[in-house]
Amino acid sequence: MSFSLSLSKEDLKVAFHLICCVCGIGTLGMPGNFARTGPIIGSIAFVFMGYANIYATVAVSKVMLEAPRSVQSFTDLGDWCMGKSGRYLVLCSQMAVCILTPCVFLVLGGEILFSVFPNSFSRPVWTIFMAVSVIPICLKPTMKESAGMAFAGCAGTLVADGIAIVMLMSGMAGHPSIPAPPFRLDQVVGAFGNLSLAFGAAIVVPSLQREHSNPRRMPYIITISLLFVAALFTCLGLLGYSATGCQLSGNLLFIIFPDPVTGITALGFKASNGAAILSFMFMQLHISIAFTLIIHPAFFLLERLLFNMHGEAKPDIIIPERLDQSPLYLAKSVQSDRPSYHCDNYVAQKASSQSFVMETPTKAQRVKVIFLRITLITILVVVAIVFQDSLNAFMDFIGASAISTSCITLPIIFYLKKLWPSVPMYEKISAILIVLICAFLGFYVSYASGRDMLAQSPSQFRYPFCPAEFSKELYYNATASHTSNVTMSV
Repeated sequence: MSFSLSLSKEDLKVAFHLICCVCGIGTLGMPGNFARTGPIIGSIAFVFMGYANIYATVAVSKVMLEAPRSVQSFTDLGDWCMGKSGRYLVLCSQMAVCILTPCVFLVLGGEILFSVFPNSFSRPVWTIFMAVSVIPICLKPTMKESAGMAFAGCAGTLVADGIAIVMLMSGMAGHPSIPAPPFRLDQVVGAFGNLSLAFGAAIVVPSLQREHSNPRRMPYIITISLLFVAALFTCLGLLGYSATGCQLSGNLLFIIFPDPVTGITALGFKASNGAAILSFMFMQLHISIAFTLIIHPAFFLLERLLFNMHGEAKPDIIIPERLDQSPLYLAKSVQSDRPSYHCDNYVAQKASSQSFVMETPTKAQRVKVIFLRITLITILVVVAIVFQDSLNAFMDFIGASAISTSCITLPIIFYLKKLWPSVPMYEKISAILIVLICAFLGFYVSYASGRDMLAQSPSQFRYPFCPAEFSKELYYNATASHTSNVTMSV
């Protein structure tokens, strides 16, 4: 049978899931990556990270083609490739994502609410309010994915980014040549964390591939989907950079929000308060969905570990995992009332994939579960408040540590471990280089961003990515320029 380059309806469904999986809060840092590195080095970094992620994701698909049917999830794949150590490596890295990423959502959500409702409560209060608002959903026994949730979360991110870019481009219209960042190795390397946070998709492939009627098409579908995402991210980053240069040193959303008194943004242009609020609310939609979905696997594992809950299901019941940094992945729609959103079995074993069913808990167990979940959310709130001034460093830390490990390093290691004899020499060299480079960058960026989070010392420069002459003053003040033009015309 000849291979078709066109995508069938089933192929498009998988592509939709992959695209929705990747479009998350990592998009907010795309322009900032170019502000750190400049257009040339930034493009090289995008190409490398895009290639590394596509290669790692395709590697998972190739290993799944050789795996027995009992391998249903990424954790199973780790077990099949490396035994207990593989399973525990996967679980540790993914649980780090499940626990740390909600902290970022709390920080970002608290900042959004604080900006939308100025002169009301402090940021810590808004962070607590956001946590309280999601507790009722978090107390549900399980979460079921749906295409509606996938679309809502993805659309929320893309609409928020789109509004922000339009506001930025229109507000900075007429600007002179933008200032370029100087070459600083720490700035260039620092982009690794955000790019890892944005691109990761490898861990969702096993569940998707088991659902496809022709799994040998998966490498092609993955490549097309992630190339589209890479092009989208590159356009988003270059558009933001083209208007601000190195002075876009923060989150894309916060630079377009006007001061409540003057109506002027941090970049000196007058912005529509309504449009900015609309952008913030769409991102808040994404954050709310993300928080509730990503934290549920952590609940499930802790309840099984501490309370011996959640018995094993029958072998023919397949329950997909969902442990990515974005909440927008839909492994499949389960046509039953069984839970479809769980961590994999934390017990390392080489037996076939064992999923879990949620037995009816006793009253005492319900009380324990409620207490455990509220306690975990409370701990996350405390951590979020402590690091509320280190949002960018926090995002870089998660991307460089847990997500790069889950979505780049481990998939390639599994691929080489299982298919080493059939991998060409040039590909072996390329794969080993990717693992070594990403492991080094991940360690360095995790250390640097962790150090910045703990130090919490504010930068003495308003625009730290810029050379000295542009580090403290705007290179272009749109409001002052327009006012001057009006005065001259009068």
